[in-house]
Amino acid sequence: MKNFPTIAFCFFCLLCLAGCAGPQTAAAPEADDRPNVVFFLADDQDIYDYGVYGNEWVHTPAVDRLAREGMRFVNAFTPQAICAPSRSATFTGRYPLKNGCFMNHSRTKDIRSVTDYMSDLGYEVVLAGKSHVQPAKVYDWDLSWETVPVEGKPRKHIPLDSIEAYFARADRPFCMFITSMYPHGKWFDVPARPADSLLWHPHNEHKRSDEVYRKQRSGYYRSIEEDNAQLESVLDLVDRYQSENTLFVYASDHGVTGKFSLYDRGLNVPLVVRWPGVIEAGRVSDVLVNFVDVLPTLVDLAGGEPDPDFDGVSFLPVLKGSEQEIHEYVYGVRTSQNIMAAAVFPSRMVRSKEYKYIRNFNSMEVVEQNMQGKPYLNEFIRMGAQKFAGVPFEELYHVTEDPFEEVNLAKDPAHQELRETLSQEMFAWMKEQEDILREEAGWMPIICAERFQLDKEETFRAVPDHLEGTITSADCLPLEY
Repeated sequence: MKNFPTIAFCFFCLLCLAGCAGPQTAAAPEADDRPNVVFFLADDQDIYDYGVYGNEWVHTPAVDRLAREGMRFVNAFTPQAICAPSRSATFTGRYPLKNGCFMNHSRTKDIRSVTDYMSDLGYEVVLAGKSHVQPAKVYDWDLSWETVPVEGKPRKHIPLDSIEAYFARADRPFCMFITSMYPHGKWFDVPARPADSLLWHPHNEHKRSDEVYRKQRSGYYRSIEEDNAQLESVLDLVDRYQSENTLFVYASDHGVTGKFSLYDRGLNVPLVVRWPGVIEAGRVSDVLVNFVDVLPTLVDLAGGEPDPDFDGVSFLPVLKGSEQEIHEYVYGVRTSQNIMAAAVFPSRMVRSKEYKYIRNFNSMEVVEQNMQGKPYLNEFIRMGAQKFAGVPFEELYHVTEDPFEEVNLAKDPAHQELRETLSQEMFAWMKEQEDILREEAGWMPIICAERFQLDKEETFRAVPDHLEGTITSADCLPLEY
């Protein structure tokens, strides 16, 4: 090229000018305008026990305000009505069977969680309050603060001072889980309310005249108010420091009256989301969602691609106004081992918007088929079935017409095709999850639990003397991660 010397000289001059100008000439990085996330999680509260969900006798103005300013879900579910499995599913995007934490007080497998996914996308991931998930290498929070004792209160409180200090100085996108210890018992010690100032449902209607029960419910209502007051304080802090671009989520980990079960009063959870300028105020969504959808939604919100190994999917389009369903079914797990009242009584569930199917694998109807050949194991299996003697092998409910699941249609001739369809769907899901249970009878695994072992006496469980300490590692399924 005959003009090359001239071009080279001009290029050299430009380089010199750039060097003289120094770093000031570098383009400033674009501001990160992705939304912050605050996820407030209550502990052990029924979906029925909020003003906005229909209970006029309990005081929940902060949750009611969120619903007025954002979106309330009526078909949100946790996959397991117990603390650690519910939280692990929320934090991993995987059902308890896949992530490994399908017993309370147990550990998640060595997989990635919200702390990995959101950190990789540039978010600071923070826990403020109760954890109840492990191991630490899976839940590696950038920052975490424990709950704090408050004189005269039955439970510790969320660390409001630390939360406020963080909001005041936050200078990059963050994802903060604020995890309350309320209204989980121990509840407040207050006088029993009159029966006509408590909300009653078919599962507890028979206890109207029970003053001890009414006193417990009154203490539970007071604990709900305490949790709502903490939520109100958090909302005030968000509005003061981070109001312009924060997605705020409120939920409860599971219901208290259906705890450990697969009924909606345990699995159907409150879910309220506020996002100013994006979510239309006062919306109500009946789209079927599950806690396993939370992490895919956060990853989507942060601009990432949800992991193909997630069981959940993003419901970000729903938050932005879509009414299109994201699931045909959601699923549920029950494991009655490794809890205080431990027993051999595993169950699984599949639910559509209209129907729910449950199989109780160690019901009295099939217990004799589950015997293991060792007399002491057989006794534990039989004891588990006897503890739930009134619970049938199969349950089928038309949940839109029978929300409290009182009429079991499993043996109704008119519903046999539906029963079979849902059963097949549930077992296909169980296979995909690598479930420890099998469709055929005659296989009833005993789990080597770290706590609340079947052959050890506990506060809530008596063990016959001749069965104390009989179970060995060779008898049970080890779940060590």
